[in-house]
Amino acid sequence: MAISYIGVGFLLIIGLLMVPVTMILGKFFRPSKFEISKLEPYECGIEVKDSPKGRISVHFYIVAVVFLIFDVETVFLFPWAVAFDKLGLFGFIEVGIFLLLLIVAYIYAYFKGALRWEE
Repeated sequence: MAISYIGVGFLLIIGLLMVPVTMILGKFFRPSKFEISKLEPYECGIEVKDSPKGRISVHFYIVAVVFLIFDVETVFLFPWAVAFDKLGLFGFIEVGIFLLLLIVAYIYAYFKGALRWEE
């Protein structure tokens, strides 16, 4: 019985060693020259003079999260589409409920203003 867990143990060891090994290899291969531009909050070519005055808009991040939600929806629909003929009526009703919940979420995001770009 224990012999069947050898593969799992092997993958666990590889997974646990992956991060420290890549970090050590990176230390040898990456350039270690210090650059003052790496201390900047972002590298856009404009020199930062002082901190921003006022609130920073998070609208871009809200749009990105809404995009991710609907992107994940597409990923969940592919296996359903492949097995559509085997699932029958139960699968059809199940995906209908799933899509209904996503449509309700989309309408909620729309009315909350998450999809409006102007400030």
